Amino acid sequence: MKQVIQMQESGKIAPRQFMIFIILFMIGSSILLLAKFIAAEAKQDAWITAIILAGAGFLLAWLYKALGNLFPDMTLVEYSQEILGKWLGKTLSLLFFTYTFFLCAITLRQISNFFTSTMMPETPIESIHILLLGIVIMGVQYGLENMARTSEIFFPWVCILFFTIVIFVSPQMEFENIQPIFAKGANPILHAVFMQLGFPYLELVLFLMLFPYVNRVKEAGRAFLTGSIIGGIILFSITLLTILVLGAEAAENEHFPSYILAQKIDVGRFFQRIESIMAGLWIITTFFKLQICYYVSVLVLAQTLEIHDYRSLTLPFAMILMVLAVVIAPDMSYLINFIANIWTPYSLAFGLCMPLFLFVIAKVKLKFLEREKS
Repeated sequence: MKQVIQMQESGKIAPRQFMIFIILFMIGSSILLLAKFIAAEAKQDAWITAIILAGAGFLLAWLYKALGNLFPDMTLVEYSQEILGKWLGKTLSLLFFTYTFFLCAITLRQISNFFTSTMMPETPIESIHILLLGIVIMGVQYGLENMARTSEIFFPWVCILFFTIVIFVSPQMEFENIQPIFAKGANPILHAVFMQLGFPYLELVLFLMLFPYVNRVKEAGRAFLTGSIIGGIILFSITLLTILVLGAEAAENEHFPSYILAQKIDVGRFFQRIESIMAGLWIITTFFKLQICYYVSVLVLAQTLEIHDYRSLTLPFAMILMVLAVVIAPDMSYLINFIANIWTPYSLAFGLCMPLFLFVIAKVKLKFLEREKS
């Protein structure tokens, strides 16, 4: 199996770069929309939902870490065939490819919708798709190592932008906005946790395709857990600030509540249009999420079909993705409803059931082999 890996990707990344990938992936798209989705269900208790979601995300990361450690030199596609056999493993990998490709389309549509609804309303959405995909293709063509180095360059800026928002928006917090706590009991909170677990926590299963490319495999699992914790804390912080400043009703009704949150910052007439900070934070992180999804998609299909070089798929994928991103949702309201109500049940099959099934079967096989040897 190592030979297959070398055909597909020869680059290696450090555990720190792997952790940064996970943090950027979790923040991307979720930082603008997660507060809206959970406020629609949990209202002023949305911050409690965000805490539980972060905990659930940590447990999922632990599952992915445990599965990755069983096969440290293989990707998810490769050890699926090792565990289930060639044809059943390939079938599962093709299904997983559809999941990653749909996630690509949804992420691309989220970026373009943000541009056309807030910053460039007269720009055709196809133009934004062409521009974004051109940059994504360039990054994927250069390989995983270059993508990782680029993420290290942008990560400090993401941290600066995040702390800038937190510092400047904190004076406008009103703790009355989170009262009364548990006004409608635990059921709305738990329902919100279930419905939003797929955005972005179940999506972290994609990183099982990058796990063997970490140059110090023993540290990859720790980086996975650390990245999920930091990403969860950031999403919780933005959700809490959104509820404290805007209130649950405004968070639910706005398309991009975190963007509106940044508009509330007022530091004098010489420092205006501060919402561009949130826009910059979101654009950077969502771009990296799109790039990771795109890279994983082409890698999954290349390894499943045993194509020598995944780079040959990047341009055809972009042409298909441009069309899919337009037809997957007629408008923003449809896309939001799809993510809020359908995405998590769909993601459960690939983000929880599939890795859990593979982990259990692999453990049973390993125990059986140990008994045979003894």
